[in-house]
Amino acid sequence: MKNQTSHSRLLLAVLKKDLRLYSRNMIYIFLTVISLIFFVVIYWIVPDTVDEDINFAITPPISVLVNDGLKSLPAQGVPESVHEQAKEIEAGFEEEGLGLVELENEEELKRVIRGELEVYKTDQGQFVIHDPAGDQKKPADAEKVNLDIGMSFPPTFLRDAALGEKPKVTVYADAAVPDEIRNAMEGFISELAYQVAGYELPVELPDEEAIILGEDRLGDQISLREKMRPLLAFFIMMMETFALASLISNEVLQRTVTALLVTPLKVWHFLLAKTIFGTALAMGQSVIVLLFVGSFTADNWHLLLTIILLGSLLFTAVAMFVGAAGKDFIGQLMFSLLFLIPLLIPSFAVLFPGSVASWVSVLPSYPIVRLLYDVTIYDALWADSLGWLFYALLWAAIIYSAGLFVLKRKVATL
Repeated sequence: MKNQTSHSRLLLAVLKKDLRLYSRNMIYIFLTVISLIFFVVIYWIVPDTVDEDINFAITPPISVLVNDGLKSLPAQGVPESVHEQAKEIEAGFEEEGLGLVELENEEELKRVIRGELEVYKTDQGQFVIHDPAGDQKKPADAEKVNLDIGMSFPPTFLRDAALGEKPKVTVYADAAVPDEIRNAMEGFISELAYQVAGYELPVELPDEEAIILGEDRLGDQISLREKMRPLLAFFIMMMETFALASLISNEVLQRTVTALLVTPLKVWHFLLAKTIFGTALAMGQSVIVLLFVGSFTADNWHLLLTIILLGSLLFTAVAMFVGAAGKDFIGQLMFSLLFLIPLLIPSFAVLFPGSVASWVSVLPSYPIVRLLYDVTIYDALWADSLGWLFYALLWAAIIYSAGLFVLKRKVATL
């Protein structure tokens, strides 16, 4: 009982010393407070909705394009079946996910795309063109529509398409519009031309289930704010690596460890104290952030705490690696980045959608990011997370064992 009490007192003494040294380091105290405030504020500022519609402009208006085109078809001897195909062209612009704005002429279309004219949508669904340089006031209680791409159809589009000719359709796009959107609009025009001419598309389309890879989230997209939840906790854990590494590095440089070992303190006391302090520091701040952004629920709080514990232990081990080098502030900072930049890569795989490269999933931080993402966004529970938890535990154990070995050897050589 006496030995157990002695061990507890020794650990408590080292933890008090670490806390006192940490509280005196005004740089890390300032960065910690600023980071907590910054991350929470950013979370509530970023958009919590996703606009899934592709807004584009067209000239002339569909009614003009269709009616004028139909009037010219009989004179060309076009069969009635093609007339029916032409009448269905309007339905092509009513596809889900497409927001259509009809403009009167090509010059107006150009000015809208260039940003010289603004387009507003009223509560009644009407579009109003507003000139910011003019005297006209913008409509009240109307939502601004961002138009970055538009199409100008020739008046003879229907006739030319029905006769098998190639009508010239001009696509106007802002420089910021991705090539994928431009190519999609060009493909859309080709599809309309084939439809009017009464031809099937020269490709064979598979079923929708064969096109969509993974979960179909049409109509249920994840907003940027939701994606920020797992990243905030991850970034906080990662940033505490600098604080603990600085603390260990200073003790190595100033030979504080040597002085401590003259006392009844053993090496394992020192290592265990650093583990507890670093893990508690990272875990505590991550929990604070997740509380402020509303990530904890009655169903996931125990699972989320387990994930944060594993992540905090992982970054504590990284801090042991860095701190064992015994470098000054700048050297320790650069050495930390050498380890942390690769561990940061999986977070971008979550923030930006797409298939994750196989080598990214091998990184030690990937299971932590994956678990945070699944639990805070998809409401995953224990049964859904056991595989990733074991993977995260395996990496944490490997990195922590290596960190202990390196730091223990460093302490032994002082």
